[in-house]
Amino acid sequence: MRFILFALLMHLMCFHTLAQSTFIHCGHLIDGTSEQVKHQQTIKIEGNKIVGIEAGYAEAPDTATVIDLKDHYIMPGFIDMHVHIEGEASPGRYSERFSMEKQDVALRATMYCDRTLQAGFTTVRDLGGTGVNVSLKKAINAGYIEGPRIYTAEKSLATTGGHADPSNGVKDDLKGDPGPKEGVINSIEDAKKAVRQRYKNGADCIKITATGGVLSVAKDGMGPQFTIEEVKAVVDAAADYGYVTAAHAHGKEGMRRAVLGGIHTIEHGTFMDDEVIELMKEHGTYYVPTISAGKFVYDKAMTEPFFFPAIIRPKAIAIGPQIQETFAKAYKGGVKIAFGTDTGVSPHGDNAKEFEFMVEAGMPEIEAILSATKVASEALRVNDIIGSITEGKLADIIAVKGNPIEDIKRLQQIDFVMKDGIVYKQ
Repeated sequence: MRFILFALLMHLMCFHTLAQSTFIHCGHLIDGTSEQVKHQQTIKIEGNKIVGIEAGYAEAPDTATVIDLKDHYIMPGFIDMHVHIEGEASPGRYSERFSMEKQDVALRATMYCDRTLQAGFTTVRDLGGTGVNVSLKKAINAGYIEGPRIYTAEKSLATTGGHADPSNGVKDDLKGDPGPKEGVINSIEDAKKAVRQRYKNGADCIKITATGGVLSVAKDGMGPQFTIEEVKAVVDAAADYGYVTAAHAHGKEGMRRAVLGGIHTIEHGTFMDDEVIELMKEHGTYYVPTISAGKFVYDKAMTEPFFFPAIIRPKAIAIGPQIQETFAKAYKGGVKIAFGTDTGVSPHGDNAKEFEFMVEAGMPEIEAILSATKVASEALRVNDIIGSITEGKLADIIAVKGNPIEDIKRLQQIDFVMKDGIVYKQ
């Protein structure tokens, strides 16, 4: 009897293992390792990992699931290096800080997570919120909600009055004196403590606001807000935890200090000049452009005068249109460019519009695709697990009908999404 039960158990276990096998028949494959497009390929998946890629349409065993994408272009799941998954720009955004509980923010954000995944973005780097972003990451990882794989900075780091100072724009008796615990620093020791607090709070990466910003309730959008020594302290402390660091930066001096301080990625980079470009190349710093956000804030400031508070409109009009031009200059200058949108400023689910804007500015379509796969995975330092369709990596796979190299707008209509070996859209 024991033998029979044991044999039955082993049979069920073997069946369960075989049932996790998936064969994807790909008409056209952009695997994220090169600019080459391969044709008539089979991707073999066991559980959540790619176990092989074979030329031709391989015959699958009866126990395997076969997914027919012979009339599609298949790519690795996209990576967006700059989102804010908790919220979305709106005229009510600033008052919501005083009216919405964290539970309200979290429940609404589940919708943004789903939209992002459905748009083909299987991984995102969330660069600052309230801490709800950490809970969203945990809920997605646990399978409670559907969404992309999240690497989050938890709360952005700022100096007093800087772009990510949470007390900007509130009346004096509510301002208080936020410090490292709240992500506000004014010294080297503050910088170290703020990074360590982010680690304690569940962050996966670190972001500083190296200059003023467009959407903070403050006048200056370009001036530097960290010393080089403070930046170095942030980077050194982050290195202890293996964290990649990012710097929001619009003005030249803030970018220069961030690069010299060792920051890994520059976000926005609006007024980047030749000196900064050469510095970034010398130090291996990546550029994350966020053209989508620039276009969005400019459009809203010009067409809807009450969408943003009055103090923000001049910054949006001055800074927004510049980012696409900066992208073109940085691309021609040879800076390493990783895909990023600043979605949360622009609407969630529209992330793929960034591809169109990059191509408009002179980047070939295949390079734009690689910026959101191979290059982004390298910038995030996760290229050992995602970023290409190769043996041993996680099965993050998307597909579109029609050739995105001929028409980049095809990427705004994703037909198939698999993340971690699970199909979310077909």
